[in-house]
Amino acid sequence: MRAAASGPTLDDDAREGTVLNPQGGDWDDLVGELTSTPQERIVVNMGPQHPSTHGVLRLILELDGELVTEARAGIGYLHTGIEKNMEFRSFTQGVTFCTRMDYLTPMFQEAAYCLAVEKLLGITDEVPERASAIRVLMMEMTRVSSHLICLGTGGMEMGATTVMTIGFRERERLLSVIEGITGLRMNNAYIRPGGVANDLPEGMIEQIRSMIPQVRKGIRELEALLLEAPILKGRTKHVGYLDLTGCMALGITGPILRSTGLPHDLRKSDPYCGYEKYDFDVVTRTGADAYDRLCIRLDEMHQSLRIIEQVTDELAGNPGPVMVADKRIAWPANLSVGPDGQGNSLEHIREIMGTSMESLIHHFKLVTEGFRVPPGQAYVAVESPKGELGCHLVSDGGTRPYRAHFRDPSFNNLQAVAAMSEGGNLADVIVAVASIDPVMGGVDR
Repeated sequence: MRAAASGPTLDDDAREGTVLNPQGGDWDDLVGELTSTPQERIVVNMGPQHPSTHGVLRLILELDGELVTEARAGIGYLHTGIEKNMEFRSFTQGVTFCTRMDYLTPMFQEAAYCLAVEKLLGITDEVPERASAIRVLMMEMTRVSSHLICLGTGGMEMGATTVMTIGFRERERLLSVIEGITGLRMNNAYIRPGGVANDLPEGMIEQIRSMIPQVRKGIRELEALLLEAPILKGRTKHVGYLDLTGCMALGITGPILRSTGLPHDLRKSDPYCGYEKYDFDVVTRTGADAYDRLCIRLDEMHQSLRIIEQVTDELAGNPGPVMVADKRIAWPANLSVGPDGQGNSLEHIREIMGTSMESLIHHFKLVTEGFRVPPGQAYVAVESPKGELGCHLVSDGGTRPYRAHFRDPSFNNLQAVAAMSEGGNLADVIVAVASIDPVMGGVDR
């Protein structure tokens, strides 16, 4: 092929860098001249609207051909002002905000926040055991649900559509149980300061027990599809590598940290909600790559199902209240999920509306004004599916937080994008980000 066009030449003093004169010659020679300057780099934007960035994450990539020479994460496209909004709502109403941060792990935000409120109130030991057990049950079901989304979307991004359909199928089983307990599939606002909104509905323990073997079977299907697949191994082995030193330097927690061999899990190292009563293992690997993180999440789902089985046994033989006894703090917790999917309790409504004016006045003040929390500050952390999720809460003695700030693990873990991606291929960036499992609602808050 020969260039048919010819054009004007430039004067010497008008030339800058390499000047091309398409006046004939072989096309291969022209291409060779164009690519003879190795210092040139291409900068591309992956996102913020891209199917492989787990939401509105923007990745600024500098490429040398297919090689990633520099990677930076751009965030803030999903900023909702949740932390600031919580300063203008009562402590109980704050649950409705923080549950929406990482929308795949709502129960963990609710638990961390409520544990911080209870710490400030000094009622940590007064929370009923049944309420704590229900919190553990909801968190572990949410953990399995989150991991299924991580594996399903990660598989889809690599072209394994069946992995996504199985993951979402099993997640539906869990969400149907969560909806049966709370009335909502996501953004539940179910865990509240002092306990939970309502007890388990009648027949729910049997429903959970029948669900567990179905979900376990689905996880084994994922293992059969993924663990020994040569294509998946080729895409994930030695990809997104980050060793223990890198994790410690960047504050990385969760499956990424445990893939380096360090068994750091707050459920074991700093138990909360009675986790010390349950028998489970902290899963670790030593490969520190995307494949090991995948294996850890699969194994962690089995451990969560172990915990759920133990919690259902405890709940079946341990009836009791699900909210603290102090009526100055406790929102009504004798509600039930009605056929409309909303919480209601005709007995409670009859009491406060028909038999006791004092109860009606107290209910009105508690719900509209809220309870006062002594001045001080508290930090409580829980082990979310993505790592350490912390809540730093400050009270000035009023009925709403002076400041509520969350350490979202996705925000910290995204710092690893550069370390995992630079020096690898462009296609490996997708795998590395999927192994981090960020959710931008938690990152931007």
